Amino acid sequence: MNQRANIILAIRGLCELFASRSEDRTTLDEIVRMSSDRARWKAAHDLFQRIRAKNLKMSKRNDARMEAQYGFEEVCAKTLYNLSGESAPFDPDSPYWIIPNAFTFARRVGIDDSEVIRIIAG
Repeated sequence: MNQRANIILAIRGLCELFASRSEDRTTLDEIVRMSSDRARWKAAHDLFQRIRAKNLKMSKRNDARMEAQYGFEEVCAKTLYNLSGESAPFDPDSPYWIIPNAFTFARRVGIDDSEVIRIIAG
């Protein structure tokens, strides 16, 4: 399996893991749907903008749990957009933030690190 496929499987698996512990599944579920359809990856730029707006609201409320979720979602959306090959990509290090942000979110919602590692390791 190639690197792109591994990244997509990790994004999808982590989103599915987190969905049951999320107060707001809307964009997590959208990332899962989008990740399954390469033609939709270019729409991840707009998805990132919507997630970012939600994250800024949570930051003003000092809601660390939701900030952790949206921070994870943001890097997933950035990564999908960059994988689309469209112009004006996000920072190239976006995929490298998926794992640390996944651990941060998992810890906020009480998911053991081993569950995140299981998904990442395949």
